[in-house]
Amino acid sequence: MIGDGRLLTDAEALAREIDETGARIGLPFVAAATDISSTTPPVGADGRPLAETLFRWVDPKLRYWEDHGFALRAAFIHASRACSEPFYFQHGRFASWRPNRALDAITAEGPVDTYGVGAAIVAPAYLPGGVIGAVVWATADPAFDVAATFAEHAAALHALALRFVATYEEAVAGSNQPPARLTRREIQCLKWAAAGKTDAEIGHLVAISLPTVRFHVTNAARKLGVSGRSQAIQRAATLGYIGSGGSGAASGPVRSQAPTG
Repeated sequence: MIGDGRLLTDAEALAREIDETGARIGLPFVAAATDISSTTPPVGADGRPLAETLFRWVDPKLRYWEDHGFALRAAFIHASRACSEPFYFQHGRFASWRPNRALDAITAEGPVDTYGVGAAIVAPAYLPGGVIGAVVWATADPAFDVAATFAEHAAALHALALRFVATYEEAVAGSNQPPARLTRREIQCLKWAAAGKTDAEIGHLVAISLPTVRFHVTNAARKLGVSGRSQAIQRAATLGYIGSGGSGAASGPVRSQAPTG
């Protein structure tokens, strides 16, 4: 897919900066995904995958961008789903600049298929709407001092990855529409719904009638451009309206009076 030509050119320039930065800091092999849920790799302004025209990988025979199941198997991508901060990999272990239980859990899952990587720094890039991208800088050398390199360069690599992913996604899938604005009551109803409450239970907790609960949930779904309660919850969560759910997340007053319309 070729989108906004100017933005694609900008994204390609950032991709070159990613490649040059990796070579400068001793991590010359690069893999990049602008949306880890997509089977379509990032391309340049000419429509060709950047993995073919610009980036190199440790194993030149590994055409990972053509393998639609690669993202489900690759531990670096798996870890990017659990950690939004940059992290590094070496000797079978994932780590970051602070203790990270999610990375520790992934390390504990067992041997990692490294695809020839001796050490790597990974910079996830989380965008509004739930899109996750990631850039991996790697070396085949297992003795490379990746911890020191991470300490010095992780913040800059993270910023560069975010700029690249955001620019590319804006080029191919950007929207000129602002995000939906939900009312306080719509958010409250969706938060309780995300916590597993029925419409009747929400009405009791929030002190409004059952039809009014359904009105707020339906109206929120309409604003969010989705169909149904489940999709409204998911979309509201990706936009930061309801967080991770749970009863403690529901803001606003709970029942202290008889239900009203």
